Amino acid sequence: MQFEIQTWANISAKYRDTTLLGNGASIAVSPRFAYPSLRQHALNQGMLPADVQQLFDFFQTHDFELVLRLVWQASNVNMALQIHDSRTHIAYTRVRESLIQAVRDIHPEYTDISEQLPSIYSFLKGFNTVISLNYDLIVYWAMTYGFGIQDQHSFKDCFVSGYFDENWQRFRESIGYRDRSITLVFYPHGSLILCRNAVEQESKINDQGVGLLGSILDLWQGAQFIPLFVSEGTAHQKVSAIQNSYYLSTIYREVFTTPKDNLTIYGWGFGEHDIHILRKMANTGIRRVAISVFGNDQAYCNRSYQIVRENLGLHVHVDFFDCESNGCWNHGA
Repeated sequence: MQFEIQTWANISAKYRDTTLLGNGASIAVSPRFAYPSLRQHALNQGMLPADVQQLFDFFQTHDFELVLRLVWQASNVNMALQIHDSRTHIAYTRVRESLIQAVRDIHPEYTDISEQLPSIYSFLKGFNTVISLNYDLIVYWAMTYGFGIQDQHSFKDCFVSGYFDENWQRFRESIGYRDRSITLVFYPHGSLILCRNAVEQESKINDQGVGLLGSILDLWQGAQFIPLFVSEGTAHQKVSAIQNSYYLSTIYREVFTTPKDNLTIYGWGFGEHDIHILRKMANTGIRRVAISVFGNDQAYCNRSYQIVRENLGLHVHVDFFDCESNGCWNHGA
């Protein structure tokens, strides 16, 4: 089947409800995100000692956050019980240092992408809900960019004083002329700005401006907190990791299943490990889906068309749009 690939401007008026951002959105901002996985980058750069690789193999995962959390908890238990086991603490330190270095290598600084933030901000403010599957800081930086713009639009991530508010629906309500329109932002796979402490309490790292990335890595270095994000793994591993987090599981149970009229997908590869997300959105009322396409990739159009209809229903209308057309994501009008 041959599909028409439209410009974003031609269809955008029909898509104002929810947008789902995949890794392709991050790659469009910086090619540094075009890596197979954090673990693979660490392996390629010789960052993972043999004993650390053994941990990934033993737990049958590629997820840095999971391995770091498990070894961190074991190290904390040993210290609490005064069990002298330096090998566990050394393993934790090595996993932590490998993760920090991998993120430092891959993630661009604020100044590297700041020129793209106005376009990203303008694109995202057109939606009621933004769901980012990416753990990087791009969406967060676009939100904070908007703080200085007097356009009566507000982005809200439903955190208050650093903690997620379980009554997140209340943030839809306008509280004055400064937020006559509102976009809620969620990170179902976590984010660099989220962390956990030793008793599994989850919080958001305070905004440190343009030095936020360095502040996050310094916080990890202090060993009092670990990151909260699910970067890699099979569908089963990802769902298991999501269910182990209050914030992530709330999004999975409540945000994904909230009634929606339309869905815009940008930069998502429809990988088998993430199709569970579409399944959670079934029966939410979605009637239209817009999918970004790079070039004229008809094979991708056919595959994604079939996946959408299999998981959301045969009644769903599907539009395809050029991911580099004016007005979408980091491509200014």
